[in-house]
Amino acid sequence: MIQSMTGYGKSIVTYREKKINVEIKSLNSKNLDLSVRVAPLYREKEMEIRQKLASALIRGKVDFSIWIEKNALADATPINAALVENYYKQIKDISAQTGIPEPTDWYATLLQMPDVMLRTDIEQLEDDEWKAVCEAIDKALTEILEFRRQEGAALEKKFHEKIDNIEALLKSIEPFEESRVPKIRENIVKGLEQIPEVEYNKNRLEQELIYYIEKLDINEEKQRLTNHLKYFRKTMAENRANGKKLGFIAQEMGREINTTGSKSNQAEMQNIVVQMKDELEQIKEQVLNAL
Repeated sequence: MIQSMTGYGKSIVTYREKKINVEIKSLNSKNLDLSVRVAPLYREKEMEIRQKLASALIRGKVDFSIWIEKNALADATPINAALVENYYKQIKDISAQTGIPEPTDWYATLLQMPDVMLRTDIEQLEDDEWKAVCEAIDKALTEILEFRRQEGAALEKKFHEKIDNIEALLKSIEPFEESRVPKIRENIVKGLEQIPEVEYNKNRLEQELIYYIEKLDINEEKQRLTNHLKYFRKTMAENRANGKKLGFIAQEMGREINTTGSKSNQAEMQNIVVQMKDELEQIKEQVLNAL
């Protein structure tokens, strides 16, 4: 079954006073183009995150973000009240002893003093928190993979529709193909008859006609195109990433359609070839998004 490279997944997991947010976006790309933005606390796990994403998503232009939202009260920087009181008393004493005026804005003065608002604890990543982060990443990956499957199902339906159209158009060529021989013979004979006093060997004419018809024969192209169409369907049904392979098959289909067009010497056949090219072009556009 086909998967699309387009997808989106997001998850939020709560750990103590934190909300851990994970967001993954994916677009089509020839290879895996991975952009990772990680909260500083989880920076040490970036390589592990990249490996997890590469294993799950395989291909595409992927943007991954993980950030933390903290409770405003829990994250407030504590004020050392005892130290503030000590600074206040010292400044009052110095002012009384020296006659220097006391500050007009005590809060501004005291809060600028050393270590009053200094956070002394250094946050360490705990095992339980990392488990919560992995849970959030897994949930986001599950979402984006489901999104890719849904988009892939729509792609597969579109491909089947276009393949059916090409098969129908290929079959519609047959009546015009069969009527070409009498028309070619008639046109050659008419051309010879318009040249006065020219005698021609009918056997030689038949030989030349056969040679000409063989050069215009499209049975091989039709057979190869039919095989490519079947192979395209078979490849779509495989349970793995086959987007590149489908692109190669579409290129081969294009070659056979182009050769058929170059050998078509009837307006009706050429019109059908143009329609087949249009259907194939739509396949080529969409196959770029197949994983």
